[in-house]
Amino acid sequence: MKIRVLDGTYAVGKLKDGSGVPERPQDDSFYSVTITQEEISIVCVQERMPPCEEIETDFALLKVEGILDFSLTGILAKISGVLAEAQVSIFCISTYNTDYVLVRRRNLERATQALGAHGYELII
Repeated sequence: MKIRVLDGTYAVGKLKDGSGVPERPQDDSFYSVTITQEEISIVCVQERMPPCEEIETDFALLKVEGILDFSLTGILAKISGVLAEAQVSIFCISTYNTDYVLVRRRNLERATQALGAHGYELII
């Protein structure tokens, strides 16, 4: 399985109550908004993060390459297991096509080494 490290530094934020959903930037960067009854969370390139109630910064974004069929099982479980064993905390996002894993930039080298040692092909 191939995992691509995407360009950029990313942030994860919790938008302020009543702030509404910000428009997507006019570029091709990763941008994810999740809306629940309790919160609106956003993940995007750090320098484009709108004002937030809470924010975590300095993440690298790893993308599982290819379109993952819904019948596949254990993709994130295996990746998260490898990274947990390497003591790398993660934040995951799944889309219709694939999965994304955010790791702190300071842990990126440890994460990619661990994944590579477990047979993942890293595209950096």
